[in-house]
Amino acid sequence: MSGNTFFDLSTPRRIHVIGIGGPGMNAIAQVLCEMGHQVSGSDIHESEVLDRLRALGVSIIVGHDATVVQNCDVVTASTAIPATNIELVAAAAQSIPVLSRAQMLSAICALKQSVAVAGTHGKTTTSAMLMHVLTTAGLQPSFVIGGDIHGLNVGAGWRNGKHLVVEADESDSTHLALPLFGSILTNVDVDHLDHFATFDNIVESFEQYVKNIVGPKVMCADDAVTAKIATRIAAKQACRTYGMSMNADVRAVNVVLADGSSRFDIEERQSGSTDKHDLVGSVKLPLRGEHNVLNATAALTMAMELGVEFVVAAQALSSFRGVARRFEMRGVDDGATFVDDYAHLPNEIIAVLRGARDATDIWSRVVAVFQPNRFNRMSVMSSAYADAFGDADVVVVTDIYSSGTTPIPGVTGKLVVDAIEKNHPGKRVEWIAQREDLVSFLASTLTTGDLCISMGCGDIAQLPDEVISSRQSNRANKARQR
Repeated sequence: MSGNTFFDLSTPRRIHVIGIGGPGMNAIAQVLCEMGHQVSGSDIHESEVLDRLRALGVSIIVGHDATVVQNCDVVTASTAIPATNIELVAAAAQSIPVLSRAQMLSAICALKQSVAVAGTHGKTTTSAMLMHVLTTAGLQPSFVIGGDIHGLNVGAGWRNGKHLVVEADESDSTHLALPLFGSILTNVDVDHLDHFATFDNIVESFEQYVKNIVGPKVMCADDAVTAKIATRIAAKQACRTYGMSMNADVRAVNVVLADGSSRFDIEERQSGSTDKHDLVGSVKLPLRGEHNVLNATAALTMAMELGVEFVVAAQALSSFRGVARRFEMRGVDDGATFVDDYAHLPNEIIAVLRGARDATDIWSRVVAVFQPNRFNRMSVMSSAYADAFGDADVVVVTDIYSSGTTPIPGVTGKLVVDAIEKNHPGKRVEWIAQREDLVSFLASTLTTGDLCISMGCGDIAQLPDEVISSRQSNRANKARQR
């Protein structure tokens, strides 16, 4: 599939999804199933995701079997699946078309007026906010988002409205392949250098991405790179900027962060003015942190570009419950509070930790537990984490979660520890490589009033449950010994 030619999904197809349990592929499978296609899949282990897909009618095997692709119209797989996979080999031998995730997602996007959220940070939350606003407005948008939305417990759905809200991932240049009507661009930061090689290439890819958009373009005025792209684009194409700065067309002002939520006013630039804005109205958002104020302002701006009235969008945002693993409360045990977050890049960590304390929080300590991700990322970016943990009282770093990458000699989580200690010699930083030791340390160290935030995009998500279980077991053992 190349150019503007996309696989035709307008009629029912027999589709097999390899690696169907993966975070990107399960959303694809759910949408394909809800579109009315006959979907099957395979993965290497059981999971709750597989059970959820089976309940929709998807036939799934655990393991791989060459016979499952027989009589399929098309097979799709993520880039994480090796070309030697027996199902891919069998599909090729039978001349069955094989689509990458990007190609399949493009085929899905081609069926709707697709509106994407792109950028290094904030894609999932902003996409979910936009979907929620459009849904509240009665527009019945379809969606393919990179995380489960609280209240729906899914990250994808196929509905009757003309819009599709999609998260445009840049890690493998999927963002450049999608046929899109409109887009939000949140920010541009350093990441995925294994794919892009240089930051200049990343910037160039996002600029090309925006040029490809035929409809509304909503871009962050507060991010230096995005603002420059917007300025260059605006000379030839209309775009709308958002943010907190005076430069933004739509801006959030009078921001109050308290009670784990935020309140702010929205102003809109007067026509023809460079520095005058009119008050549009107020927003109450049940999420903490200025980063979420920006995400909400982006979603609200795009929603208004799509014809949603401000009052409807603001009301929708007041009922938005968030996305899984975005400052997700996981429990309170003996006075210690546990939160989990997907943050894994320096600026994401800074934003999460800054938002962890608002005007009404009384945590005695913020304990940040970080699991670095990808050996290739850490080999070139570990020093960038040196100043990411300034708002944490205690930093605990564990070893690298590979995410399928190959270990590199000398590249461990200790590189992050060394970077922090070099810039902040007085900071309490603990290097605990092994999971069992990490759980034991936290179970015994956390006290009443502590906030423990686990961060990363690997199996660190299970840490709060493990620590709480260990603490409860320790107390039970002590009680028996009395």
